[in-house]
Amino acid sequence: MNDVLDPLLDPTSKGYPASAPPLRRSQIGAQGWSVLDGDLPLPLAVIKRSALQHNLQWMQRFCDERGIGLAPHGKTSMSPQLFQRQLHAGAWGLTLATVGQARVAVEAGARRILIANQVLADADLRAIAALKTQHEGLRLLFLLDSIAQLELIEARQPATPFEVLLEVGLPGGRTGCRTTEAATELARRAHASPAVTLAGVECYEGLAAQGDDAQDRAFTDALMQRVTEIALLADRENLFDNDEVIVSAGGSAIFDLVVPGLKPQLTRKVSGLLRSGCYVTHDQGNYRRLVSLVNQRVGCSDAEGLQAAMEVWAVVQSLPEPGLAILAVGKRDISSDLGWPIPLQVIARGRRTLQPVPADWTISGLNDQHGYLRGELGSLAVGDRIVLGLSHPCTTFDKWRWMPIVDDAYRVIDAIVTCF
Repeated sequence: MNDVLDPLLDPTSKGYPASAPPLRRSQIGAQGWSVLDGDLPLPLAVIKRSALQHNLQWMQRFCDERGIGLAPHGKTSMSPQLFQRQLHAGAWGLTLATVGQARVAVEAGARRILIANQVLADADLRAIAALKTQHEGLRLLFLLDSIAQLELIEARQPATPFEVLLEVGLPGGRTGCRTTEAATELARRAHASPAVTLAGVECYEGLAAQGDDAQDRAFTDALMQRVTEIALLADRENLFDNDEVIVSAGGSAIFDLVVPGLKPQLTRKVSGLLRSGCYVTHDQGNYRRLVSLVNQRVGCSDAEGLQAAMEVWAVVQSLPEPGLAILAVGKRDISSDLGWPIPLQVIARGRRTLQPVPADWTISGLNDQHGYLRGELGSLAVGDRIVLGLSHPCTTFDKWRWMPIVDDAYRVIDAIVTCF
């Protein structure tokens, strides 16, 4: 268990002090390290405790008030310590993308897991069966979207049926049944199969989010109407195999819009599950823009809504020409797939005071280990530190084996590890 929840960290991990001895993750918070004092080498990704705790409570309250469960997508962080925090905050369980990820969630204590993906390989099916044997009471569901997948599962002749959700998809999208007819036929086949138990219906809306309220509403309403139609058809034909039907959706961009469709009126009890993941740390770019519309729709100010909890700190290593600073941070350290990092604050070399950066400062590009800061740089000097925001937490988490959790004075009080 220590290998997952309390591993040994040492200077081979980026951001770990070179002079510090190897320590268990649980020992990090007692070392008295300060990011402002320069006790940890840069670049460094940090998580702010106050914002993290706020986000955990905000999203759990959002779901509780609407009578739905929260199964946050663990692929965002792949951190067993954050998994535990989400579960302790009240999450129904955890969502993962692969069987390997699900194993980490089980080690973190999750006993209800949804793999929001198709499972069909023999090795993965064997692994699920083994996990359920090793962990009494473990409930593990995955997605089904084709008769071909069902036939591969049936070929294994499992001793215990696998619990599945029927996935509803979209033309040109990722996985999922493209038509109501195909979904209904698959539901009939699944219900008749001894290899699976049909537990509900699922979809994913997140990739279609545009940040345009009218367009996002129209798209999501149409998708959730299809989900409801398929659920009603399956209910009328008595195709669901459990007394409780799960209906699930929800990325991190327009999650509020799917909520009304998560509780269709069926003859059986319905459990709606929201699967948002990026809320746990939020960000200063892409999700900040999209979730500001969520805040407007639910009557919440941006200040009261989700808060950016993760930052990446970097040092100015060169000022090679006017208007350009080279930062010692790059694509190996911070996300760039949904937008460049955002300069937030600057700390002069040898000082502990954070100052907001001028409005014209921008990151114009990243190499593997270098960042291009442009603007009227004024008195910026080599050795100064820059605090960067990000535009996608998922692809920042996977660049770090560990991250310190800091208080509002940037004292290190805890740490997480990741298991990518």
